[in-house]
Amino acid sequence: MSRLSLPDRLRLGGAVAVAKTVTAAVKFLRLGAASVLPGEIARRLHPRMLPLLCRQVKGGVILVVGTNGKTTTSLLLKTILAEEGYRITHNAAGANLVNGLITALLTDADLFGRLRSDFAILEVDENILPLVAQDCQPRLILALNLFRDQLDRYGEVDAISRRWRAAIEPLPAETLVILNADDPTLSHLGQQLPQQTRYFGLTEPDLYLEEIPHAVDSIYCPQCGHPLDYQGVYLSHLGDFHCPSCGFRKSQPAFHSRDWPQILIGVYNKYNTLAAGLAARELGAETDAIFNQVKTFKAAFGRAEELTVGGKNVRILLSKNPVGMNETVRAVNDIKAAGKAPVTLLILNDRTPDGTDVSWIWDVDLEKLVSFGGTLIVSGDRLYDMALRLDYSYGAGEKPFRLIAEEDLQRALDLALEMTPPQETLHILPTYSAMLEVRGLLTGRKIL
Repeated sequence: MSRLSLPDRLRLGGAVAVAKTVTAAVKFLRLGAASVLPGEIARRLHPRMLPLLCRQVKGGVILVVGTNGKTTTSLLLKTILAEEGYRITHNAAGANLVNGLITALLTDADLFGRLRSDFAILEVDENILPLVAQDCQPRLILALNLFRDQLDRYGEVDAISRRWRAAIEPLPAETLVILNADDPTLSHLGQQLPQQTRYFGLTEPDLYLEEIPHAVDSIYCPQCGHPLDYQGVYLSHLGDFHCPSCGFRKSQPAFHSRDWPQILIGVYNKYNTLAAGLAARELGAETDAIFNQVKTFKAAFGRAEELTVGGKNVRILLSKNPVGMNETVRAVNDIKAAGKAPVTLLILNDRTPDGTDVSWIWDVDLEKLVSFGGTLIVSGDRLYDMALRLDYSYGAGEKPFRLIAEEDLQRALDLALEMTPPQETLHILPTYSAMLEVRGLLTGRKIL
């Protein structure tokens, strides 16, 4: 900060003051969490706001990037490091574009823009990593996975991987990059980088899926294009693989996953736990301390988050792309197999945060959801697309499930709660904007 000229310091202080005033006003008026707007205003007033804040973080910036799991992994990593006594800056609301990152950093800065955090753990949208990598100069990049998500915005996973490599390669050699060994694209990316690399992944064949799902993206060798040989898959195209043509194979995980505890439901959350645990260990946390935090961890909002509403249990499982929804269906079916969870509410929107193309629902294995029966309630902007998809999932003959389409989300939510017995859990499977909307209805808080 001392290297700034007086006019620049004054400009920075003015931008910070305005942003903090906006934050206070938004919260006072109960308009939302103020996780986006203050950063957007501050950036317009001072375009170099992000690098000026990031370079003050004493222990370094940690960027968490990937298609699925960013919010849960970031929160778990923050929980572990905070328990170790570190001061953490974190975009906890999940606002992961540039304005959200700036807002999170400004929250912990004083009126002069001075930041005294030990670490900044920033969840980053996969498409903006190339835009912020140089500004943030991260100490650690944690890459979780790459799946198809909003093709109208992002394109295919190999294109994203190329952009990531171009953004990471110019960073200092001491930058640590942690990647998912089970993702062929990321495993290959890590093997090409000049920086230090570490890997997490599953080592539990008993968790293999019976067959490869429809929603797969990277079953061809990223090095030579030949089909990969899979010993088994854990989730979409994540699994144990090698290429019989060129010899490319899965990178070696840093530890055996079966030795790690897990409290959140789903194989996808096992990956999140391993990722956060490895990052924490690389930053100096002891294994026992990591395990203690994992065993008591509570989910981030909308990500297997559990609420109590009117005496009823509610679990929100964000379902924003084929892979994510397949895994939430898998988790719900595991519960249904135990004779529970008779009611499921599915909410499909096509707004900007969701991606305007909803054709991805035809890549989801919804046949597995309807086969367990129960009541399925659909709502959202594109509820009839979802209703049609569910209807087609069973085919001809008498269906074992009850399907209800309700255009009004509040009425759909009220109906789902009414039909859920007191001892059961209502599972809600929303897209991103729908998740924010339904949480607003359930908790009375929006995100701005």
